[in-house]
Amino acid sequence: MKQIPCALTIAGTDPSGGAGIHADLKTFQELKSYGMSVITSVVAQNTTGVQDIHHVPLDMIKQQLDSVITDMPVHAFKTGMIANIDMMKIVVNKISKLNAPYVMDPVMVATSGDPLIEENARDFLREQLLPLTTVVTPNIPEAEYLTGESIKTVDDMKQAAEHIVVNFGAGAALVKGGHMKGEAIDFLYDGSSIHTFTSKRINTKNTHGTGCTYSAAITAYLSQGLPLVEAVKKAKHFVTEAIQHSFPLGSGSGPTNHWATRGEEMKNESSYH
Repeated sequence: MKQIPCALTIAGTDPSGGAGIHADLKTFQELKSYGMSVITSVVAQNTTGVQDIHHVPLDMIKQQLDSVITDMPVHAFKTGMIANIDMMKIVVNKISKLNAPYVMDPVMVATSGDPLIEENARDFLREQLLPLTTVVTPNIPEAEYLTGESIKTVDDMKQAAEHIVVNFGAGAALVKGGHMKGEAIDFLYDGSSIHTFTSKRINTKNTHGTGCTYSAAITAYLSQGLPLVEAVKKAKHFVTEAIQHSFPLGSGSGPTNHWATRGEEMKNESSYH
């Protein structure tokens, strides 16, 4: 019998459905990986920003992880919002025992600009979690924080990707160019080569949850056994289509369309208003 690919996300929630655990599970489902989740924080947020955050008790995070790991196969997993050091310590202890690809979306700030991680947790993330990753997927502000260097050009992006791998021990680093001008170019450094992924830049404000969706797509493809470069290539296409056909929902940055790649008939749904 063919193995069912299983993907796990460890992250915070988004009741408006565009980001976090909700975006991850939608992505896993669309890409035909069985999705599982461990909730770290319950976040009151929508397209306009974050209104409040309630952290799940540490013992409950541990028990959620144990429930999944002791019963279900995990073929790939990702982390999103892990807000403080105590949470990170639990996650490190548990995921270090998993023999599966690990995708880190270094969630630090929401699209709206609201902080999602405590200041003193950032160094722990860099020093303890990064070395466990198969790939980390920072946008430019996140890459600037991780490296401590300003990123203004595509050469800076490439150097940042190399820096994260060479100096912090990440398996690979995908520095995303969403904050740059011109084409949307991402650079992946896998420890030996720089790989370039390019798509047209889409003129839309509806980018809520794009980082979560991109990293979740990579996770799904890795859970299916694809090599990293191929997984990123296919995930780049998935998130580009999701942005291209995003939804004008809410009063702020609307959500991406997780079913945009199903077929041309579904893409017509983006005409909703």
